[in-house]
Amino acid sequence: MKIINDFKQFTLRGNLIDMAIGFTVGAAFTSVAKSLVNDIIMPPLGWLIGRQDFSNMFWIIPGTPTEGMPVATFAEAKAAGAVTINYGIFLNNALALTLVALSMFVAIRLYNKLEDELEERFAEPPPPPGEPSEKKCPECLSVVPIKAKRCKYCTSVLEVTD
Repeated sequence: MKIINDFKQFTLRGNLIDMAIGFTVGAAFTSVAKSLVNDIIMPPLGWLIGRQDFSNMFWIIPGTPTEGMPVATFAEAKAAGAVTINYGIFLNNALALTLVALSMFVAIRLYNKLEDELEERFAEPPPPPGEPSEKKCPECLSVVPIKAKRCKYCTSVLEVTD
C-alpha cells in the first residue's frame, strides 16, 4: 500500500502535471512546425529548384526490383517494392527540427529576459552602506541573506533581523 500512496503523491505533484502539459503543447507545436515545413516552405523551395515535392526526392538502391524501371514518385517506388534512401523526407524533417529548436530557443530567451526584468523591478534595494547584507547560519555556517528566515543549505530556522 505504501507504493500506491507514493505513486499517488507523485502523480498529484505540480511538476508531473506541468510536464504533461509541456509534452502536449510540444507535440502540437511540432505538428504545426512540420506542417509549416511540408505545406508552406518546401513547396515554393521545391518549385524554385525545379521539383514539385521534396518528399519525392529519393535514391533507389541498386539491385532492387525496380532497377531500370521508370519510377517518378516515392509512392510508386514503395509500391514496386524498391529499397530507397529518402533524402527529401529527411530534409523536410531536418528543417522541421531546426524550426522547432529555433522557436524554442527564442521562446526560452524571451522568457529569461522577461524573468530578469521582473526580478530587477521587484528586487529589494541593497542595504545602505555600513549595514550587513548577509549573515552566517549557526548550524552549517553558510552565508545567507540577512532577511532569510531559513537557511537555504541546511533549512534550519534563522533569527530574522530587521
